[in-house]
Order: sequence, then C-alpha cells, then structure tokens
Amino acid sequence: MSVNDAFKVEGRVIEVCANGTFRAELKNGHRLTAFVAGKAKKNLAGIKAGRSVMLQLTPYDLSVGRVIGDPS
Repeated sequence: MSVNDAFKVEGRVIEVCANGTFRAELKNGHRLTAFVAGKAKKNLAGIKAGRSVMLQLTPYDLSVGRVIGDPS
C-alpha cells in the first residue's frame, strides 16, 4: 500500500477503549475502530469522547482508521 492510497476524513470519537484505541463515527454514520500511532501519540494524548479528529483510512479496510490530528 502506498501513501497515495490512503484518504483523510473527519470523524468524532464516541468511545475510549483500552490500549489506546477508540470507537469513532464519521459524518455519514459509519463507525470504526481508530488508533493513534507514531509521534502523534504525544500531541493527541488525552483524547476524550466527543472530540473531533482527522482520520486516515485505506480503501482496503474501512473498519480501522488512524487518528492523525485535529481537523483544521
């Protein structure tokens, strides 16, 4: 998979789960499991339910996304 295959969408954290994972919901109602990876863990520490986040998804698995930051 290349970086060009991934796409970014805005979502909202609806539940904080164990081990740094979250349940997130997109604007169209789709729910998925999200995680924070890499250097973003320092910047996004303390994510709580209700917070809007930017997610990176791949077309291969739409049930998992990576939290990459705040929507701007």
